[in-house]
Amino acid sequence: MKKKFEVKINYNWCKRCGLCSWICPTNAITEDELGKPLVNNEKCIGCFQCENICPDFAIDVVVKESVRSESDG
Repeated sequence: MKKKFEVKINYNWCKRCGLCSWICPTNAITEDELGKPLVNNEKCIGCFQCENICPDFAIDVVVKESVRSESDG
């Protein structure tokens, strides 16, 4: 089973520092033209680096669901 993850951002706490998009290894988090983080949950691998680096505690990465992959048979 392959886990799916959801990145939840509390925009009331986010100061748009850009650390989350900078550290994301899969570019699941990008920024709009004003620096607001945008999330593509399909790219998230659940490494939790964005959650750990956020100085505002504005990011929560949660396991969304488990899906059966082709390699699981």
